[in-house]
This record gives sequence, C-alpha cells and structure tokens, in this order.
Amino acid sequence: MTMLSRRFGRRSLAAASAAAALVLALLGGLQFSSSARAETSSCANSVTAAPTGPATVSAETKAPFGKVLVVGSGAYEGCSLYLLTSDQLHRLTGSHFACNDAFNAIGQPCDTFLWPALLTKGAPVAGPGVNAGLLGVVTRDDLPGLGSVQQVTYAGQPLYRFFLDETSAETEGANLFDPVTSPTGIWYLVQAEHGHPATGPARLVLETAPVSHGPAKTVLAATMNQDFSLFPNGTFPVYAMGQHEPNHAQLGPWNACFSLCAQVWPPVLTSGAPQAGTGVDQGAVGTIVRPDGTKQVTYKGRPLYLFADDAFIPGLPYNGGTASINGMGARTMWGAFNTFPPLP
Repeated sequence: MTMLSRRFGRRSLAAASAAAALVLALLGGLQFSSSARAETSSCANSVTAAPTGPATVSAETKAPFGKVLVVGSGAYEGCSLYLLTSDQLHRLTGSHFACNDAFNAIGQPCDTFLWPALLTKGAPVAGPGVNAGLLGVVTRDDLPGLGSVQQVTYAGQPLYRFFLDETSAETEGANLFDPVTSPTGIWYLVQAEHGHPATGPARLVLETAPVSHGPAKTVLAATMNQDFSLFPNGTFPVYAMGQHEPNHAQLGPWNACFSLCAQVWPPVLTSGAPQAGTGVDQGAVGTIVRPDGTKQVTYKGRPLYLFADDAFIPGLPYNGGTASINGMGARTMWGAFNTFPPLP
C-alpha cells in the first residue's frame, strides 16, 4: 500500500474537479511527509543534497517485469529505478531533459521530488546482475539547489526513483504514460541485461472514448499504468502507420517510426508474450523486433504506437484530464496514423 493510501486512505476520484483538488492535496501532504520522514530512507524521499560518493546499481527480479535495475547500496538499497523515454530527446537534439525542474501542474520539480534522480559522485559501481559496460553518467545543472551534479545512466538513459514507491517492493512508476514531463514520455523499469524498457507482457483491450473530445468511438487500446495507485490500468488508444498498407510481419522503410518520430508516437513495447483482452483477437496479436532490440506489439501484422497527446491523469489539466482519441487520421512528416478499426 502506498504512502498516499496510508496517509489519506483510498478515495474515489469521481469528478475531474474533485480529483484535481484531491491529487494536489495529496501531493502537498506527501511533500510534508517526505521531509518529516527523511531519516526513514523511504524510496519516496526527495533529492535534497549533492551526492558524497559513488552510487551502486544492482539487479533484482520483480514480477512480471523480470530482472530490473534497483539502487544497489546505501539508504535506498532495493528501490526501483526507471528510465523516461522522452529523455532521449536530450541525446538526439541536445534539448533539456524531459524530467526537469520546469513548472508543471503538480507544482513540484520532476527531477528531485516526483522522480528523484539517481546521483553519483564518481563512476557508478556495478552490483550483482548489472552490466558494468552500460553504466555511465550525465552532468545535470538543472536540479534545484544542487549546482552541477552527475546522474547515473544505463545504456545512455538517466535513472530515477519514483515518489510513490515507498518500499523496495513497489513499482508504481512502471509503464506510466506521464503527461507531466515535458515533453510527454513513458516511464519504464529498466531491463538489467541490455538496458531496454522492462515492460512485462503488454495487454491490448477495447476502449470507448471521444474522438478529439467529440463523439465517442470504440477502438483498440493498450493498458498502461498497471501499478500506479492514482490511475491504475489506464487505457490509451493505439495506432498504426498508414490506412491502406497490406498486413506485414516486419518493419519496412515505408512503415517505421524511430528516433524523433518515436518521441511523439511511442511504440507499444512488450517484454513478454502480449495478451488480448475481451473482444480482442488473440490470434491477431504478435510482435516484431525493432532495430534497438526491443519488442513491439503488432495487430494483424501492423506495428502499434501510442500518441503523446493522448496521455492524461484524471484530475490534472493535461488533455482535459480525460480519455480522448486525438491521433486519429494524423498526417505527419513520418507518415499517416490511424486507429483500429480505422476511423474516417
């Protein structure tokens, strides 16, 4: 049970306005709680000071995600570590990190409070199960009050804890489609072997939602946010590139979304056999291997993508705080995207 549950109890988020007030109140309370409980070494504690020594990263098996990265020693030993897909923009373009100290609707810095960065002084140490060759550092100058510090990376991706993980057993940030980061990204646990997102088995379902806040339609969707207590098992529409291409089993140059495209249209990934929910044809669900070695979910042979502008958390002012199908029929520099079934 999370800190939120223990401190305030389980509450219904029945209306968007009430949910917004509740979420912000809870986060305000959590800020106080984190400060008051600093000596308990909760995985939720904020980063408040520069590191004094090297960080250690280890690996543990956490079902259903497999062997994933955790803090390997010290006050936060065993705490889950995460990567953020939209942080790749820093590598691709040199732009700011997506999890930074810029203003957001929650009113707390992403990189020290919401997703505390894993900092190190000196080269990080590889604990059991970790590939030392994948460990590295990146310099951060945007963490409030800390000056220039080094953040641990794995396979080039910066590593973070999550403010709703109190204990090492919790994985609330796993597969979290997060509109609060800038730009929107997906938080994943980190596979120890290669540094890929450790997603567990993806699940496809049917979702009924307004099209761009207009009339509602029922389309194929993916389940995300599986362990996130504020919005568990959220569903988000999935898209394929193009409307009329024949079914296929491999990515081709005419139907592929990589690099910058994947920041706007994140691929639906899986690290296990993808599952079909009620009304979805299990026989039509498959996978292909992307050039980076990750497995992307397919439906009727078509690689599936999410859309960054569909991300929301009820009660927060992103995408209206509600489900909506916003990518239907989008024509982009990378190609056209549509839902399953295609909507006119």
